[in-house]
Amino acid sequence: MQSLLKVEGLTKSFGGVAALRDGRFELEGGSVHALCGGNGAGKSTFLSILMGIHKRDGGKIWRRGTPVEFNSPAEALASGIAIIEQELSPVPHMTVAENIYLGREPSARFGGIDFKTMNRNAQALLDRLEFSIRANQYMMNLSVAQMQLVEIAKALSHDAEVIFMDEPTSAIGEKEAQQLFAAIARLKAEGKGVVYVSHRLSEIFQIADSYTVFRDGSYVGSGRLADIDRPGLIRMIVGRELGEEYIKTNAPTDVTGFEVSGLTAPGKIEDISFAVRKGEIFGIYGLMGSGRTEIFNCLFGLDKPTAGEMRLGGQSISVSKPADAMRQGIAFVTENRKVTGLNLSDSVRNNICLASLPEMSPSFTMRGREEQAASRDMIAHFGIKAARDTMPVSGLSGGNQQKVVLGKWFLRNPKVLLLDEPTRGVDVGAKREIYRIICDFAADGGTVVMISSEIDEVLGMSDRILVMRGGRSAGIYSREETDAQSLVHLST
Repeated sequence: MQSLLKVEGLTKSFGGVAALRDGRFELEGGSVHALCGGNGAGKSTFLSILMGIHKRDGGKIWRRGTPVEFNSPAEALASGIAIIEQELSPVPHMTVAENIYLGREPSARFGGIDFKTMNRNAQALLDRLEFSIRANQYMMNLSVAQMQLVEIAKALSHDAEVIFMDEPTSAIGEKEAQQLFAAIARLKAEGKGVVYVSHRLSEIFQIADSYTVFRDGSYVGSGRLADIDRPGLIRMIVGRELGEEYIKTNAPTDVTGFEVSGLTAPGKIEDISFAVRKGEIFGIYGLMGSGRTEIFNCLFGLDKPTAGEMRLGGQSISVSKPADAMRQGIAFVTENRKVTGLNLSDSVRNNICLASLPEMSPSFTMRGREEQAASRDMIAHFGIKAARDTMPVSGLSGGNQQKVVLGKWFLRNPKVLLLDEPTRGVDVGAKREIYRIICDFAADGGTVVMISSEIDEVLGMSDRILVMRGGRSAGIYSREETDAQSLVHLST
């Protein structure tokens, strides 16, 4: 099979700091090639150079055997290379069709936009991909997962021969992921090449044919996935043995820590009940739209349920807004840290102290020394890798950003930890550290309720699992009495 894209010795530095020391890669037609590496491995810089966003310092790139250099994404696209980026950038007040064909709208007879043709072409593309989205819907009315699917459709609308997919399933559920995998299989059958970037190793082994690993900005190795197992790939990515992937050091007690009865929000969830013991990690699994996040929104006071009761430590509590939940000792790590978990333009220190402002500024002025001490305690406790706590949190890797979110809530000494996709978009090494943090919290008598769309994760970390389907409970099961196949069956 002919090489669609080949790269050797790619280098790039920013301000004298090497982001990429030796980028090497080769993609064959009709294949899916996984680009693996932890946060800071150089993957994003590598893709940015190939897409013409950054100019390389050194190295060579060949497109179908011809040396190339792209000075802009438009040049890469003209060469048949498209990218589906992790960070979504939709135009919310435009329709799905307008977003897909933005900047290349079909012309009408007298120079305007031929909306009829554009909508027809967009709908045909969405139907071919089996995405349940209408071309005339406005982007602002879509969920994050649906926006991700539109971004996928947009990239594929260019009929590119090489498609980079950077964490394409980070914001979508199991059902949508399977739709994406089916679309990838069709691209393979057409002889196209897909470069797949994901921290979810289960996905990589499911869909990829070959792999390349970067670590610390350098090429580590490549090969066929059929010739390597999961522990071997993890060893290449992190450079050492990780041991057991899912750490379980907690032991549920017989004491109920947090109880929910009859929680109902019409059109979202119906009659949800569960009791979580102190020391327990209670998982929630379900497909997109099953009502998982809606449960947390009600528990934290972001949505108002029409019925239901919450009990904490045996006492009934009332939560009508987030401040009420926080006062009761409930913490909520949301699924999208960059939108709802962090202020990316602010410092690490200010983000860590964000949820504790009332306590740290009783007279409307911050207690600087207290804030600094609290920040440094959390940085040390969670092993957050930051040059200084006054640096912008946007400059941290995904795993360290997630630790800042956790530090923000742990600073309040919570009793109940609500975790919505706690390891989304972080590498395997950071995942293991976050699993340790979660288990340590539970082992110290805390109560954890964790949503995860990763079946391996929810099975590996949970003591019991609530399965959601269509806004209702499909049952609660212990980790010993269920498996991946059962979870999928129960949730559909």
